[in-house]
Amino acid sequence: MSLVKTKPDVCSVILIAMCCVASSLVLADDAKTKDLTFDDIKFDIKKDAPFKRAMLTDEIEKLAGTPVKIRGYILPSFQQKGIKQFVLVRDNMECCFGPGAALYDCILVEMAAGKSASFTVRPVSVEGEFQISEFIGPDGKHLAIYRMVGEEVR
Repeated sequence: MSLVKTKPDVCSVILIAMCCVASSLVLADDAKTKDLTFDDIKFDIKKDAPFKRAMLTDEIEKLAGTPVKIRGYILPSFQQKGIKQFVLVRDNMECCFGPGAALYDCILVEMAAGKSASFTVRPVSVEGEFQISEFIGPDGKHLAIYRMVGEEVR
């Protein structure tokens, strides 16, 4: 008889423990790196129109300061190894550069202290903190609006 009485108590304790573990896993998952694509940081802007911060969606604004992972290509330079800064682009086609290039198709990546990347023609995955920071050229036009502090490039 005492066995039947203790079973519901034991079951309740196990159920409560399972709920606590499940809720802590959900909280831990929220703190994890968010997988992004370049489509996630796309916004409405007409070709050759000047950029205004108000063009960014609330979803994009909420990404600022969060850890993300995004795939793209390293824009080629003369350096092959030990790269501390590079431009991550949506694809390796020339369409992303020159007049009318989409601002949301590139991210300026600066590697965190002690970290570096190596050039490859293959797509890479960059993990780090996503930032919104306007980079304006000498002609007064925006060259980029997104930045990352890169922790890892694979």
